[in-house]
Amino acid sequence: MNRHIFALQQVARRSISSTTRRQVDNKVPQNQKLFQENNGMPVHLKGGTFDGLLYRTTMALTVMGAGFVVYELVKAAFPQKK
Repeated sequence: MNRHIFALQQVARRSISSTTRRQVDNKVPQNQKLFQENNGMPVHLKGGTFDGLLYRTTMALTVMGAGFVVYELVKAAFPQKK
């Protein structure tokens, strides 16, 4: 048990006190080129498959929610007689 705690302390100490930083590529120019090219596609779908999936899911939930609201309004407007 003590070995695990000691190993965890060493890992934590190394990651905090380490002066080396990971070099991260600047992807902004690549993304600007992708999103600014004129290919007739809307900007909210230029990100790829995940953007299309997210867009369709959002639209489906919106339509279902609007339908449910209309259903509840009709149900409230015409209450059933007991």
